[in-house]
Amino acid sequence: MTNIEIPVYIDFKSPYAYLAVKPLRAMAVEYDLTLDWRPYNLPIGDYLGEVETRNDHQWRRVRYSYMDVRRLANQRGVTVLGPRKLFDSTTSSIGLLFAKHEGVTDRYIDIVFERFFKRELDIEDTSAVTAVLEECGASGAAFRDYLAGEGAEAFRSLVKDAHLRGVFGVPSMLLDDELFWGTERMELLKERLRARS
Repeated sequence: MTNIEIPVYIDFKSPYAYLAVKPLRAMAVEYDLTLDWRPYNLPIGDYLGEVETRNDHQWRRVRYSYMDVRRLANQRGVTVLGPRKLFDSTTSSIGLLFAKHEGVTDRYIDIVFERFFKRELDIEDTSAVTAVLEECGASGAAFRDYLAGEGAEAFRSLVKDAHLRGVFGVPSMLLDDELFWGTERMELLKERLRARS
């Protein structure tokens, strides 16, 4: 089977996306895939309500989700602390686009996810995201220019395209325009890949 590029949509505020990174990378090695990491900004308030106005049902969903995530994280020895507010991940998402351009994608993804879920990184803070990019070897000044200019438009265009492809959550993977949402669908994706070989 020849190398296949798989678009993978992630959001840095999603613990499920965080926990999917390592299994996705392992799958890429096993099936000779190139993962095209794409940022997506989950509108959490739309489906879980704003923190100040959540009803009992929404709070039960939130509590269960973090209980579930912590079970998975504990199995892997990963720290996942729930955020103290609803974050807008646009700045860190544009940071991912810039990291891809600079060739530091994997390092950037690892640092942002790990520090965000240890509450050590504010993904809305331009200075903090710039510092991560610089730590990865990218130019902070060039990122600020990108963020203020073409990066914002590139991100909007990418999210619009994601919606046209049916993306609604993360992690989401696409194979021949077929959508696979969540790590629990990775086995189905692998089945499709095996069928192609």
